[in-house]
Order: sequence, then structure tokens, then C-alpha cells
Amino acid sequence: MNWILIIHILCVMGWMTSIFAVPRALIYWKRAAAGGDATQLGELTYRLYRFSSGLGIIAAITGLWLAWSVWSFAPWTHVKITLVALLAAHYVYTGVMVGRARHGEFRESDLFLRIFNEVSVLGVIAILWVVVVKPF
Repeated sequence: MNWILIIHILCVMGWMTSIFAVPRALIYWKRAAAGGDATQLGELTYRLYRFSSGLGIIAAITGLWLAWSVWSFAPWTHVKITLVALLAAHYVYTGVMVGRARHGEFRESDLFLRIFNEVSVLGVIAILWVVVVKPF
């Protein structure tokens, strides 16, 4: 169990980094594209998204395994799983924006991207609260 927990924590940390960094990088990418030179920043943002997607998948699998084998799907784990699913949907939409940006299409404003980035912070705080407090 200990090694699964360690893998889970490491993958969650890597995925969280990308959840916070990619929307911010999209803002800088959009600005660089307006200036005419966005190739390196765009490639870096795409690679970060792609790499951390794998970390997110591993984190989800190990998290479900821990919820089943260690906590026997206690009621608080259902809340956590729901919040993680919402955060994953947020991340999938981030991927949609990265995909459009790779084609030079930036639909979202800087303000939208900043608010979008902060929504993920609120989601992570909610998940941490559920894990630490275990309210149910």
C-alpha cells in the first residue's frame, strides 16, 4: 500500500503543477502569438499538457485503488472522486484550448483564462479539505 500511496502523491503533484501552469502559459502563448513569435512557448505548453495528462491518469487509477482497498469507498471518497472528476473535466477543456492554440486560434480572453486558472485552485482546495477533514 505504501508504494501505491507514494506513486499517487507524486503523480498528483505533477498533475496539479500542470493544472495551474498550462492556463497561465496559454495567456503568455496568446501574447507571444500576437507579437509574432510563439513557437517555443507553444511547444513547451503542449508538451507540459501532454506529459501531465499521463500523470493525471496514473493519479486517478491509484486514487481509485486507494479509495477501494484502503478506505473501502467511505462516503468522503465519493465526494473526493466527484471533485476530481470535475477537475479532470476542467483539465480536458484546458486541452481543448491548447489544441486550438496549436492551430493559432485563441478564442478566450486573458481575463477568462485568469479566472479559469483560479477555478482550478478552488477545486484543489476543496479536494484537500475533503481529504483532510473527511466530513462524512
